[in-house]
Amino acid sequence: MNFPRVPIVGQIFVVLFLAAPALFPSWILFLLTKSLFMFIAVQGVALFLRSGNITFGHALFYATGAYTVGFGTKWFGFRELAVLVPLGALAGLIMAALVGLIMARYRGVFFAMLNLAFSMIMYAALLKFYWVTGGTDGLPAGVATLFGFQLRGSSFGFYYFSLGIAGLVAYGLYRFLASPLGYFLKALGDNEIRIEYSGESVRHVIYVAYVIAGGLGGISGVLAAFTIGHIVPEDAFWIQSGEFVFIALLGGFESIFGPLMGAIAFEFIQTYASKYFPLAWQMTLGGIMLLIIIFKPGGLWEIYEGLTSRLKNSRWGRYILE
Repeated sequence: MNFPRVPIVGQIFVVLFLAAPALFPSWILFLLTKSLFMFIAVQGVALFLRSGNITFGHALFYATGAYTVGFGTKWFGFRELAVLVPLGALAGLIMAALVGLIMARYRGVFFAMLNLAFSMIMYAALLKFYWVTGGTDGLPAGVATLFGFQLRGSSFGFYYFSLGIAGLVAYGLYRFLASPLGYFLKALGDNEIRIEYSGESVRHVIYVAYVIAGGLGGISGVLAAFTIGHIVPEDAFWIQSGEFVFIALLGGFESIFGPLMGAIAFEFIQTYASKYFPLAWQMTLGGIMLLIIIFKPGGLWEIYEGLTSRLKNSRWGRYILE
């Protein structure tokens, strides 16, 4: 897993992200902020997809991070990002460490459905224990602070904070996937027996990836809570998990940046589809996913790689990409 070697194109994207608050209106900045925390959560799903597994319960960890913010606000009036982001990550890690003791034993459809079962158990608990969780009314997140300075979810300050966290996550995943354990994770989809013969435990590889994914979900939930401003039980519902899988397939999970492309595309497609086709926006998303699966199973990242390959073979493309 290497970062794409397209310096000029990469620099253009970095500049656009950094200059977004000055270039785009607030509603686009809001969608970009949502894309960043979705990107972080989807990376957890992408880890499983690389190993040949799929999960429909990743919202379990996303909701864990979100409710970490909700409880911190409700009980302690605490909204400090410098503490809540690590705390949300820790809550996601602990949740994944406990559930992972069971999940590391399963593969395929059993892995997918057991994750869904755990997520739905949490969803039901969040609904029933309304005196703690607020039930269907949910919990307010309030305005986040960073070292005492207020950062509203739609502000450029919170956007840059989310961008920085997303960058750290991308770098950390790059290092993990380039490690021996990262290569073992990808090899799970090919031959588990050879991994055992090499002296590494397959359950250990799955367990470590599961815990990492849980931490990513927790971080994403914290950022989501402050971006949206409200935490509800639906954060743990299967539809939320389905969105993570949708984005992973839409963007492509073989690259670190594929989920980011998928998250941005998903947010804008959903927004415009809801505007122009309010009664059929789900059909629009379904149609796009159908086309991706049939014609470009590698997602948007496969399309990107195809375009860059053609540019490299053209006269002017070499100067753009090198």
